[in-house]
Amino acid sequence: MQGESAVGKAIDERAYRYTHGEARRPGTRDWRKSMSDNVALALIVYTGLQIFVTVKALEKGMPSLLPYLLLVVLVVAIIPACRWFERRWKDIDDAHAADPALSGDYRRDQGPLWTMAIGLPFAIAYGCKAIL
Repeated sequence: MQGESAVGKAIDERAYRYTHGEARRPGTRDWRKSMSDNVALALIVYTGLQIFVTVKALEKGMPSLLPYLLLVVLVVAIIPACRWFERRWKDIDDAHAADPALSGDYRRDQGPLWTMAIGLPFAIAYGCKAIL
């Protein structure tokens, strides 16, 4: 409909979800979406930290090949690892997507994801520094 208000669209979307069995209780968390959001944000944080750490390492005399090495690490290891976390949650059906019983499993996956995103830029840079 042309000129349909945002409220009208929201009501139509809610009615669609309800009639197709996708309605959830207010305040429930869709674990699939939450993990997808965590993976996306973790990649952004990892990339930002990696840039910051690499620039600092280059200022301190690290070889200029370091950024290329870190890009290879990102493509070969980090992105597939993040996809693995996301894939584990992507295939959950609608009936279990908001199941509070999955909270522990979600936190179990969330911890290593963020440890990797925050810790690896520093570990890689200090590892390169120790080797070179």
